[in-house]
Amino acid sequence: MRARFEAAALTRPPRLLHALLPGCEWTGPHHTAASAPVLYLTFDDGPIPEETPWVLEQLTLFNAKATFFCVGQNVERYPEIALAALAGGHRLGNHTHHHRSAWATARAEYRQEAADCQAVLDGLLLRKEPPTSLEKPLFRPPYGRLTWPLLPLLRPEFRLIMWSVLTRDYDPGLRPEDCLRFALAAVRPGDILVFHDSRKASVRLRYVLPRLLAHFAERGFAFLTL
Repeated sequence: MRARFEAAALTRPPRLLHALLPGCEWTGPHHTAASAPVLYLTFDDGPIPEETPWVLEQLTLFNAKATFFCVGQNVERYPEIALAALAGGHRLGNHTHHHRSAWATARAEYRQEAADCQAVLDGLLLRKEPPTSLEKPLFRPPYGRLTWPLLPLLRPEFRLIMWSVLTRDYDPGLRPEDCLRFALAAVRPGDILVFHDSRKASVRLRYVLPRLLAHFAERGFAFLTL
């Protein structure tokens, strides 16, 4: 019972974090110009062949667009999957080159991790037709961990994207049914949801994602990129 309560409580991060990490984005616009409620689905840690193509298939079924926060070395290994995401109208973001924690990495090394990942993404975007826009690139720190000295260094270069709903799909102690239940109960228009297209999350991801898409599609939600 306690574990379930803790999982439910962690689904939405406390608003205190917004003040502690100024300049980060936690939600998006709540409605489209046509007044449809909006959700922003995001997927961390890919792309990988075992999970990302399946995610793309599910999104296509519901005409949903999403944002993929990619690990640079995975994009290097599987550029064709990243290109497939772009071809489907999705957006790619930076998740460092080797999925490094800002709390355990020297500041200069962390900035280089972000730069190396962005160089891979920029090279990939140059192969996309038509040419990509000049929007500021997206960055999400692995584990949601940042430090105050890094914030003023990263903000001029990136939109720093956090989240308002953490699905906990990576948690092996959380039943898929509870993972879905907590997410459905927590979601509000404008929320940024975090999933993981990773092997660790596979069991919960494959249970939750199609059901969550169906639930909110039936209620008239649009699924947009950031």
